[in-house]
Amino acid sequence: MLHAPDPTRAATAPDAPLVLGLGGTMRFGSSSSRALEAALGAARHAGVRTTLIAGPQLDLPAYDVAAPRTAAAERLIDAVRRADGLIIASPSYHGGISGLLKNALDHLEELRGDARPYLHDRPVGLIATGDGWQGPNATLQALRLTVHAMRGWPTPLGVAHNISEGGVEGARAALELVGRQVAERVLRDARDRAAVAA
Repeated sequence: MLHAPDPTRAATAPDAPLVLGLGGTMRFGSSSSRALEAALGAARHAGVRTTLIAGPQLDLPAYDVAAPRTAAAERLIDAVRRADGLIIASPSYHGGISGLLKNALDHLEELRGDARPYLHDRPVGLIATGDGWQGPNATLQALRLTVHAMRGWPTPLGVAHNISEGGVEGARAALELVGRQVAERVLRDARDRAAVAA
């Protein structure tokens, strides 16, 4: 879904770079979903467009390279193809990425033949949430490894947040910094492309 414009700033240009948020859980209002929204809000405030595919929108059939794509899988693949940067958030499930998100990332194998395959050369902000410190830290590391394998560039700051210490609000400053780092990189890349084309 496309986010409403932030009333505290001028409208984002319709041709501004696009940052895609992926993640959350099937539960409405989960900590990882709220953390992702906070990061996306900061990215929008920095001047990029954002869109979000989360929770039930990521409930795809188990990835099978030989199976026909569902409409939901097509939407995900097209959104990633168009994105200039991403922010990915996962709850920590037994010290790893949630099955919901991992399966969605597996579907990005369909981008293997693109001119810009997988997450090639795009900044990716990463967020992991959980009740405790061990799980989110392990999940953040797993997300970093996955993004590297998919040729993306994890931002310098990734957030592993123990939600038992202040909930999502306790990490808002760090979450917003992740959003700004992604936005700043995609905006810089857009300026560089425009300068080369001029």
